Amino acid sequence: MDLSLSTRTENGPAGDRTVVVVGGEIDVYTAPKLREQLIDLVSSGQYHLVVDMEGVEFLDSTGLGVLVGGLKRVRAHEGSLRLVCTQERILKIFRITGLTKVFPIHTSVDEAVAATD
Repeated sequence: MDLSLSTRTENGPAGDRTVVVVGGEIDVYTAPKLREQLIDLVSSGQYHLVVDMEGVEFLDSTGLGVLVGGLKRVRAHEGSLRLVCTQERILKIFRITGLTKVFPIHTSVDEAVAATD
């Protein structure tokens, strides 16, 4: 299974948010593609990211590392990285690792874009 990525900009109450729609599997083989996408976005001045993981079928520790790295990059610029995920098998990974305390996790892109905290 490959990884699909697409980005778009959505305007929310707190300003523009870049939405990264991810599909497929985020694993040791595909995670570098996501890492490059996040690095490119931050390098181009986009510091408020929403990662839509509704299409993600599998996530391993490499994928978690990429998301944590992305969070560190945006925070260095006073930015934010929010996740959209309602799939129990993916949410369980965030709960087990304690990352639910690190990432704001939303049930929809609209909710994540509207969040101002």
